[in-house]
Amino acid sequence: MSEPAPTPQGLARSAARAAAMVWRSAPAHVLAYLAVTLVGSATPIAVAWLTKAVLDGVALRQTGTLLALAVAVAVVTTAAAAATHAGHYLRAEVDRRTALHAKDELFAAVSGFTGLARFESPAFLDRLRLAQQSASNPGRLVDTTLTAARSAVTVAGFVASLALVNSAFTVLVVLSALPALLIELRMSRQRNTMLWRIGPAERREMFYAHLMSTVDAAKEIRLFDLGPFLRLRMLAELRTANAERRRLDRRELRIHASLSGASAIVAGAGLVWAILAAGQGRLSVGDVAMFVAAVAGVQAALDSMVSAGVMAYEHLLTLHHHITIVSAGPDLPTPGRPLSMPPLRRGIELRDVWFRYSEDHPWILRGVNLFIPNGDTVALVGRNGTGKSTLVKLLCRFYDPTRGAILWDGVDIRDVPPEALRARIGAVFQDFVSYELTAADNIAVGDLSAAQDQARLERAARDAGVHDAVATLPNGYRTMLSRGFPADQEEEQNDGVLLSGGQWQRLALARAFLRRDQDLMILDEPSAGLDPEAEYEVHSHLARLRSGRTSVVISHRLGAVRDADRIVVLADGVVAEAGTHAALLAEDGTYAQLFTRQAAGYLDDAEPTGAAR
Repeated sequence: MSEPAPTPQGLARSAARAAAMVWRSAPAHVLAYLAVTLVGSATPIAVAWLTKAVLDGVALRQTGTLLALAVAVAVVTTAAAAATHAGHYLRAEVDRRTALHAKDELFAAVSGFTGLARFESPAFLDRLRLAQQSASNPGRLVDTTLTAARSAVTVAGFVASLALVNSAFTVLVVLSALPALLIELRMSRQRNTMLWRIGPAERREMFYAHLMSTVDAAKEIRLFDLGPFLRLRMLAELRTANAERRRLDRRELRIHASLSGASAIVAGAGLVWAILAAGQGRLSVGDVAMFVAAVAGVQAALDSMVSAGVMAYEHLLTLHHHITIVSAGPDLPTPGRPLSMPPLRRGIELRDVWFRYSEDHPWILRGVNLFIPNGDTVALVGRNGTGKSTLVKLLCRFYDPTRGAILWDGVDIRDVPPEALRARIGAVFQDFVSYELTAADNIAVGDLSAAQDQARLERAARDAGVHDAVATLPNGYRTMLSRGFPADQEEEQNDGVLLSGGQWQRLALARAFLRRDQDLMILDEPSAGLDPEAEYEVHSHLARLRSGRTSVVISHRLGAVRDADRIVVLADGVVAEAGTHAALLAEDGTYAQLFTRQAAGYLDDAEPTGAAR
């Protein structure tokens, strides 16, 4: 797997955008960093010239100037040391401030994606991982750019100094750096391609490491003794990534060794010439010292400039993923003239709705026609994989139908801003999230406007039947529902707790109940983690709370939906049956078969008790 390299124009746009982001994040610190960089670039040249003057003064016995020269050397070296330390601080501060801005920009863009398709794309996930790496140290681009600029100033100063001694040799030293620059640029492109190629392996390695280091899978891993199996899988992915990195590192080692050898030959030839010239009286001792320092300084500065320039180029290649994501635009089509979303009056219609996740995937829905009347409870039932949860995703507009339309009182929901649609929907999803937050926050995420309204939070918890359980926690609603994070970061003792599956289920219901008055309530397996008594209680309470309001309920426990106003059976991507519980039993179709089988299981379990009586 490989990705086309960004064009020079694309890299230029990325560089301009990155520079603007750094400047907005820390303008004063960037200027200060630039100042100390200029000081750091000038001091090696000043030291070389001062050293030449000192040696010539010693050789000519000009003792009157030596004290002043010694003081000048001390001042310059002190300034160089101070600039170095200040540069370290400024570089770190620029990086911190820019990283804050970059992460905010990246995740603002990610949160702005209204659909789910991108989060189910491996290519996007790889790009997002590289973008996060880039966002973690965006100041590196400033650092490498200023390092290259500092080296360029140093090179210019030493080249001018070297030219005063031997102009022909100066040209040779400078030209010897050009192959290194071209080779390093090519290697950086290869390195970026390698990082993209090993992305899937690194994601799988992190996945296996996460499984082994969190509580989510701890029980199964220990019960089934999966530790060695997962560890070997993790190491296999790590070895795959390491093999790619090692192959490139070895190639770089051979190339760098060759370049270093060439540089050594050039420097050695220059040193032989300088010694011979000094022996013939054409160069003074100070000239020889200056020549040696200039050759070494030019080569070191050229190497630093090439390395920094290549690192900046490499970072631009990585930053390109960040820029691609933040400038990606909407993932679902936006209406040219958005329509308003009035309160639901008539109902919701699915008109000839077809859907598949991509052209390579099979059809999930094949022409669904369904009307959900305002104020009714409609239950969606059927075997696994018949499209029930997919239909819910379409109602929330996480995806758009491949064909057909979904109409809200006759208005196509694609003509309404997604946030306006979702503001009128409450939901409990089958795969609800157990947030490692406080109990209050876990409820408040259902409607953040209630975060500071304790009465609303408690009312929702009571409606879900979880208030008593939350109230008895160590810190009540402020209890952290996690063993991984303490409620108070300054306290070493962790007072977080873990809830049972049923309690988490009720907490998820409480989130939905914060939106109890919304036009549409979607309940996807709302009682899957509850015992029969709790399930009956929840559905009875739901019926009272949602009386006269529109609800869509999905459940495999058919007894829980028998009181729905309308039961819709999905099969093979279409509506196979629809009607009330009594009417569908009378039809003796798919619903009747499924219900009879479930009821028979309960009756069979009850027979021994009945016989004993």
